This record gives sequence, structure tokens and C-alpha cells, in this order.
Amino acid sequence: MISKILDNHKLSLLSLALLITSTHNSANANGLTFPNNNILLNDAVYQQKVNGKVQSTDGPLAGATISVKGSGKSTSAGADGRFTIDAKNGDVLVVTSVGYKAQEVTVTGPVVNINLESNSEALQEVVIVGYGTQQKKESLTGALQAVKGNKLRDVTTPSVENMLNGKAAGVYVAPGAGKPGSNGGVVIRGQATLSGTTSPLWVIDGVIVGSSPGDINPDDIESLTILKDAASTSIYGSQGANGVVVVTTKNPSASKTSISFSTKMGINQLSNGHMEMMDGAELYDYFASFSNPGDIKFPRWNSELRNSNFDWWKLATKTGFVQNHNLSIQGGNEKLQSYLSLGYYNEAGAVKGYDYDRYNFRLRTNYKPFDWLTIKPSIAGSRRAVDDRQYDVNAMYGNLPWDSPYDANGSLVPHRYSGWVNNASTNYLYDLQWNHSANTNYEFMGNLDFDIKLTDWLTFSSVNNYRYNSYSDSGYQDPRSNSGESVIGRVTDYRMEFARRYTNQILRFNKTWDKHSLNGLAAYEFNDYWTKTLDAYGTGIVNGFEVLDVVAKPERTRGGISEWAVQSLLSNVNYAYDNKYLAQVSFRRDGASNFGTNAKYGNFFSVSGGWNINKEEWFKADWVDNLKLRAAYGSVGNRPSSLYPQYSLYSVSASSSYNGIPGALISQIGNKDLTWEKTYTTGFGVDAALFKNRLRFNVDYYDKKTDNVLYQVPISGLTGVTSIWKNIGKMQNRGIELTIGGDIVRNDNVHWSLDVNLSHNVNKLTELFATKDANGNLVSKPIIAGDGSGIAGSAQRLLQPGLPVDTYYLKEWAGVNLDNGLPMWYRYETDANGNETRTTTSNYSNATFRNAGKGNADLFGGFSTALSYKQFDLNAVFGFSLGGKLYNYSRQEFDSDGTYTDRNQMKLQDGWSRWEKPGDVATHPIARYDNQDKGINRTFDRNGSILLRYRSSSLYFNG
Repeated sequence: MISKILDNHKLSLLSLALLITSTHNSANANGLTFPNNNILLNDAVYQQKVNGKVQSTDGPLAGATISVKGSGKSTSAGADGRFTIDAKNGDVLVVTSVGYKAQEVTVTGPVVNINLESNSEALQEVVIVGYGTQQKKESLTGALQAVKGNKLRDVTTPSVENMLNGKAAGVYVAPGAGKPGSNGGVVIRGQATLSGTTSPLWVIDGVIVGSSPGDINPDDIESLTILKDAASTSIYGSQGANGVVVVTTKNPSASKTSISFSTKMGINQLSNGHMEMMDGAELYDYFASFSNPGDIKFPRWNSELRNSNFDWWKLATKTGFVQNHNLSIQGGNEKLQSYLSLGYYNEAGAVKGYDYDRYNFRLRTNYKPFDWLTIKPSIAGSRRAVDDRQYDVNAMYGNLPWDSPYDANGSLVPHRYSGWVNNASTNYLYDLQWNHSANTNYEFMGNLDFDIKLTDWLTFSSVNNYRYNSYSDSGYQDPRSNSGESVIGRVTDYRMEFARRYTNQILRFNKTWDKHSLNGLAAYEFNDYWTKTLDAYGTGIVNGFEVLDVVAKPERTRGGISEWAVQSLLSNVNYAYDNKYLAQVSFRRDGASNFGTNAKYGNFFSVSGGWNINKEEWFKADWVDNLKLRAAYGSVGNRPSSLYPQYSLYSVSASSSYNGIPGALISQIGNKDLTWEKTYTTGFGVDAALFKNRLRFNVDYYDKKTDNVLYQVPISGLTGVTSIWKNIGKMQNRGIELTIGGDIVRNDNVHWSLDVNLSHNVNKLTELFATKDANGNLVSKPIIAGDGSGIAGSAQRLLQPGLPVDTYYLKEWAGVNLDNGLPMWYRYETDANGNETRTTTSNYSNATFRNAGKGNADLFGGFSTALSYKQFDLNAVFGFSLGGKLYNYSRQEFDSDGTYTDRNQMKLQDGWSRWEKPGDVATHPIARYDNQDKGINRTFDRNGSILLRYRSSSLYFNG
């Protein structure tokens, strides 16, 4: 057929290439496809291809419909609002989108940009809330925030969590580890629990997936809704205590088949911040300044070291490269629609030797064989792989600049090289010739959902999901390497797999009569989970063999199985009268395997209301498009992080065996009365839009009170058990959130918007369980908790009523003694009358542990700006946090006053000084070789910049 066309119309090869590769196609009767701008075969007239972009004050309008008036030609705007359509000068384009005024534009050239204005229907924009329920924006009574997919993807990262930074009020995103693929920690409206995760619940297309969205491709996301208050989260009951993030992926539509391809590329570099390490000359001068230079024991200690200056930082770092490619195909008719996406993300880290790869696919189909039945199968999967031959980050900072990994001939030097000043250290590059590790993760999710329309107001929906994850991690340590030399090499293999089943059977109703509107749902939900692990080590291998079959000695074999299950009954009802007065009630009853028979089930609820003031007849301010008051009260819950805290357990393991005979030791004391941790939230809010939606703002106040706080309480270890799960007290989070957005410029060609969000949260422990003192009186004793790192010298936390739950418990720095340069700390003593006195001491062990400040930021948020001019876009997003303190453990090693002489030291920053002679007012004490004054234990100084540094300058830019 193509050859016949070529013969009859003498098309060139270039035209044929256009015909085959066009991505916007329409089918003719013979099944062949022709580009929208194809040459007319019956004459020599060319159709004009019109390109453009549809947007509003909220940004690009994905899915907007563009049609040529009177011709039957139409198309839809893509995710970025862009479109292409065949039209000639003089044709009229009709542009429509739900919630916006329809607009007609006459074609006068090849580029047409359209700005749609919101009208009264804009307030009826549909938002996805709990359990896939679609609600009009004007009818919402809860505090939630929707982020459109195109607004989310203005940064290049594989992590949806990182993309939330600065996007929503009340949502704090802590920076991740920095490695490619690492996720940030998301906290919504403060820390509401002491045990378990503080991450929100993630729900993808109606399926509860847990405290992480997994490896979902951000390019597949249509919208994301953050549920924050009781009115919006209580329907999730015991899983909604930390807030809920509802993710809706792109859904196919009845339209002609379209193909979309996008690609992003970028570079990244590692920042050293304010921490600069000394070069060879600076380190020599520092050691030479010690008060006891005669004690220096380096075998090569001489002034020649000033000329030895190897840059370990430069050796290990490079310019990282990021690439992200996505292809999607969608289309269909009224009966059958499909959406298929393929994604590839690759990042080579800024530290050499660490590479991250991820492949994604997603297929969603809607099949409507009958008017009353819709079947919605879907499947999604990903493969994530990491090749880890990363250069040593500690060595970048710690290795002495006097030591080089190469000899004079450029060959790698061995471990404990006699030519090194620090000849007790190892050359990690020597190990990297052979040693490496890798991990791979496969994730699959499959759904078979369907809707049955029972009547025009009643629908039955069934959501059925199975999620499977398989993770493997392998490591190889060569017999010639430092880490493998003593055991003649080591091979490690770790496997973990888990599966999660989820089903929800929902009856939805939606009835409207006169001025009344009633909608809601009732449902049964079941969710269970199992995981299985296997961990094996073997030693004694021949060089180059990387499988456990070849090991001479099995070193370790471990494995385990864990399971849990939750079932729930839930309901939610929304009522509106004349779209002015709004009310919502929800109730949920959860049963969980984490509790004993005395408290297996918990009940959760919410009541909320709203008032659309601008709809009152007496309200005459035409410049106000929307003004709504909201109020809500309700409860959510939390379960312990342990799977079986209600049972007394015995451990059967290698540590409890004797002479090869298995045994059992008690490992847990059960608490059959352990009950649900519950958070009761009171909230008030105001939503407003002014001046034809050019200015928008939201204000929310909330008070969250958590009762029956779950915690593993320390107990005497006489029985072999050192803690027991209990409900220990109460805590509170109280805060305010502000979101302001506006359009600075808005016309046919230029659109410039600015959005700002600010959040302030105050957290404190209000009550702690009481125990009897020596006199038999009930008293609440503070709990001193470690940070879980297991590192000597790491920060402790203080749990005490009246203080934030992230309060540091450290010895308070008192500065440097003016007379002798010794470090000082404060010592507090209380007399019989309760009077407290404060003195200083240079003996660290005599100093007093104190409240040393909190970790939470005082103020956090973000601001973004978007500028578009015709076909060009420029976007920037900033996230920030002010106040709060961070514990900088590494400073103990690299700012050690001579305590750690086997590693490099950092330069003193501007404004810092070191004591040298009596009378010196200095920030740093006297430095001496092998210093044992413990001056490294400086909790903070007057500027908050020694071990605890303020977050006053933590500003993040993504653009």
C-alpha cells in the first residue's frame, strides 16, 4: 500500500520518514496512520500545524480539550499543558477544561497560548480524598492539600518523598542520606508517636501500601493529596496517625491513541558546606602548635610534610550525572481504554563508584462491557539496582594529606604501608581493586478492581491488590584485601521477600434532592503482610569466586519469618445544604494482630463542618471568589512497631543453644492489656480566593493530643529482658500553617506566579507514667533514651513532661578557661531547699547532663515561582527550615584538639579561635598531642555551632 502511495503521489523519502515516526496519529479505513500535519494526497495544499499551551493560575492544564470549531477535529493537552492540532489561519479553537471558563481563540499563526480563567465552577474542582472518593473542592471540610503531578516533577529525583520538599504547608521533608536513590523523611504536622515510624501512610490508587510509596515512577503520578487533619485522616483509623498521602496515577481516557516521550538530564556535585579540611601545610602547622610537640610519635615527623599534600576529597568525587526517560502510550474508545508507561532512571553519584538504576512500567486498563459494569485491571512493576564500589567517604575527610594511595611509580600501595605517616591505616583503593557489593530490588503490584452501578445513586466498588517485593544483596571481599585477609576472603548473601494482600469492598452512595446533597461510603477492609529473610556469610574462598558454594567455612546463617494482619469496618458521610453549609461524619473500627484479646479492636471517628460564606445572599463582595470556614475534631490511632508485644516470647537461637543442643531464653515479657495509641485532633481553617482567583490563601490551626503513648520502657535486666511495651503517657503537637499564592502577571503570553507556605509546630510530652519512689510516692521519672545509632559519644534524648520529645540530653559547654586553656562544662547542684547553683568544671565526668535544645525546626516551609512565556517555562522551588539543632557527631573526630591524631582535622571557621596563652578568649581549648581533656565533647557554644549547630541556613534549591 505504501509503495502504491509513493508511485501515485511521488512522496519523498523524507515524507515517508515523517509518516512513520509521527507521534500524533489518526487511523484511516485501511489501518494506516498519517501524521496530523501530513501532506494532502489529493492536492498540493499544506495543513498548518498549530502548537500551543493551555494553563491557568494553577499552572498547565493537563487534559484540557482543544477542538476546531465546526470541523470535528479535537485533541487533549498533555501533562505539561501543551498540544498540537491541525488548523489554518482563521479557524476558531474552542478550549475547555472542567472548572474553567470555555474560551474561543482565532488562529493567526503557528503558535497559540491560552490562559483559562476560573469561574464559579472552579470551586467545584474535583479532589481525590480518602478511599478514592472524589469531592468538589468547595464541599471539603477537612485540611488537605492537593499537588498536581506536573507541579511535583519540577525536580529530577527518583523519590516522590524528596519531591514533596517545600510543596505543602505542614509537611517537613528531612534530607536523605545523599546517595543516589535515597529518600527523605516525611513528617506531617509534627511527631505524633515515640515508637515506630513517623512517616505518613501512603495510598496508591486506593490501595494502602504502607509507610513508603515504594519505587513508584513520579512521571506516572496524576495528582497527590496530603491529608492532614482528623476530618480527612480518621477514615484510615489506626494507620492515619502520621497523616496520609493519597497518590492517583494517570488514568486512560477515551481518545485517539497518543504517544508521549520526555527526557531529563542533569548534573550534580557534592558540597562540602562549611567543613573544610586542612591541607598538608596547615595540618603540619597545627601539629607543630601543640603544647607538647615533643610527644608526637609519627615515624616521619619533620617539616618536609608541609610539602606533602594529597587531596583525598578530589580523588573520590566527580561530577555526577542524572538521566530520566519516560515513554507513555494511551487511548481507547468508550468501551476500552488503556494507559502504558515505561520509565528509566539512572544516576551516577558524585562520589565515585556508586551507580543507581531503575526501570518502571505501569499498565492501567478500563473495560466497560455494560453500562452498569466497569472492570479496572492494572499492573505495575519496577527493577532497582545498585552497583556499590563507592570510594570511602570517611577517607575523604579523615585520611592524612601526607599519605598518598600511590607510590612514586603510580602503583597502589598496600595496607599499613611503611611509607605512610599513619602506617596503621589502610589504603581503601587497594581493596577496591576487588571488593564490591550490589543489590537488586524487584517490586510488582497487581490490581483487579471493578465497579457495579446498582442504581443512579448507589455503586459497589471492589479493590483487590497483591503486592510482591524481592530484595537481594550480595558482597565480595577478596582474600587479598584488608577486610578479607584474616578470613581468606568472604562472600555474603542476603535475601528478603515480602507480600502484602489488600482488599476493600465499598458501597458508595451519592444522592441529591432540592438543596440537599448526601454522599458517603461503607466498607470492609482486610490487609495482611508476610516477610521472609535469609542471611548467609561464608569465608575461605579462592580469588575471584563469588558464590557461597565455594566457601571453606560457613560463617553465619540467619533467617526469619514475620506476619501481621488488620481488618476494618469503616464509614463516611458528607452532607451539604445549598452548597453553603457542610458536614461530615466518619467512623472506623480496626482489629490488629499486634494486640491481645483485651484490646484487639479500636474505634476511631471524626466530625467536621464547613461554611461557604461567599454563597450567602447577604454577602456582596464581588471581589471575593471563595471564602470558607472549616472546623473538625476526631481521632486516629497507632499500633506498636513490634509485631507481637502482647505475648511473652522465648528466643530459640544460636545464642541460647549449648554444645550444639538448641535451647530457649526468654526475650520478651508480654502485656495483654497493651492498647491503642490514639491521637485526638482539633482543627480550624479558612480558605479564600480573591480577585478572580489571582490571590489565594489558606490558614489552618491544629491541636493534636496523643493519649496512651506506646513505648518500650526500660526495666531491670535480671530476667534477661531489659524492656517491656507499655502505654506510658501523653504528648501534644500544636501548630499553624499558612499558604499564600498569587499571579503577579497573567495574560495571553506571560504567566508569572508565586506561592509560599509556612508552618510552625510546637511539640511536647505532657504526661509520663508514674512509678513509686523510695518513700512509696508515685512520681514520673524522666526517660533517657539513646538515638539508636550504637555509636559511642552519640546524642541521648530526654523524655520529660513539658519538653519536646526530641530534646537532646547532653553536658552543657561552658567555654574555654581563660587562664589555662582547658575546656569547661557546667555542673549543677541543688540544695535541700531546692535552690540550684551552677559552677564550671574542667572534668568532663563531673559535669551535669542537661536539656540541650530540641531538634525540630521552629519554622519551615517553601516557596516556588513559575514563569512561562509562550513556549518557554522557568520554574524554581525552595525549601527551608529555621531553628532547631542538629547533632554533628563527626565534629568529635575532625575538630578534636589533638585527641584523634590518626586523621585529618578541619580548619577553624571565621570567628573561631584557639587558646594559646593566658587571657585568650577563644572558642577552642588548648591543643595537645593525644589530648585526653575531652574538649571534643562540646555540646554547643554561644553561636550554636560546635556539636549542635542551628539549622538557620538550611535552604534547599531545586530548579
